Amino acid sequence: MPEAALPSIALLATGGTIAGAQTGQSAGAYRAGSLPVEQLLSAVPGLDRLARLQAEQVASVGSQNIGLDTWTVLAERVAALCADEAVDGIVITHGTDTLEETAYLLSLVLPWTKPVVLVGAMRPATALGADGPANLYNAVALAAHPQAAGRGPLVLMNDEIHEASLVQKMSANGVDAFESPNGGRAGAMHAGEPHFVRAAGAPAHPRHALPQGAWPRVDIVYAYAGVDGALIDFLASRARGIVLAGVGDGNASDAALQALERAAGQGVAIVRATRTGSGRVGRNVEVDDDARGFIAAGELNPQKARVLLMLALAAGVVEQAALQRIFG
Repeated sequence: MPEAALPSIALLATGGTIAGAQTGQSAGAYRAGSLPVEQLLSAVPGLDRLARLQAEQVASVGSQNIGLDTWTVLAERVAALCADEAVDGIVITHGTDTLEETAYLLSLVLPWTKPVVLVGAMRPATALGADGPANLYNAVALAAHPQAAGRGPLVLMNDEIHEASLVQKMSANGVDAFESPNGGRAGAMHAGEPHFVRAAGAPAHPRHALPQGAWPRVDIVYAYAGVDGALIDFLASRARGIVLAGVGDGNASDAALQALERAAGQGVAIVRATRTGSGRVGRNVEVDDDARGFIAAGELNPQKARVLLMLALAAGVVEQAALQRIFG
């Protein structure tokens, strides 16, 4: 295909393992975000036959260090590219630790007009059997394909395509670390072509605006056997929202629930999610959300529930019923 006829794909690099370089003999010893985007692209043969690429280095960090400021910069840049008629799709290279959170944030604040694909790697770029080059090739092929539009941001890992609202990193190791336990993968790549298992659908949550200025502080509290309310009481004096990573269907000890109820009484938004990794936290199931002033997270895991709660609070939504409508 002549170069002029190829789709134009913007590639935004943020670092991560996909840009990692080993610091020792073991593949487990590496520094994330060490390689510039130009070096990543040079390791992937055939990209020039897929698209015309314009690459930018937005950040060079492991995704455990992706912060709210980086989210703002990245979201604003992607929004500008979505509005640019000369750009057909966007690829974002990202560390895997918080990839699902960034993908979900972008799904809430961006228009679903152009393909946006987030991609990472579980092995550093200099490791034997690095998975980054194949993942990046597939990500560019996916972003260049018209069937990827209208689905919101997608995550491409290990030949599999996942939707931002469903995908989770389910394993600390291995190239097959990503799954969508509550809905299954959206599709898969085969020979450079996407094959989707379902049609594009409407967003699960309404579109939100990025916070103007400081993001509301929302913390996550992890439930476990014997947890008391001390940490919750402390956080209630600092945070505007608390997400419970609860046992089972979003539950916790009596002491923890009492502390969360005290926090709700002080105006702190309380969302119940589950630490289990899948399933749904329903309203008033086992815990009386109406009486205690809580919000049920539905199918969102704690880290995604935190993202949605921050955006809702930033928009001025604080009343329990209104927040519950946002969470579904």
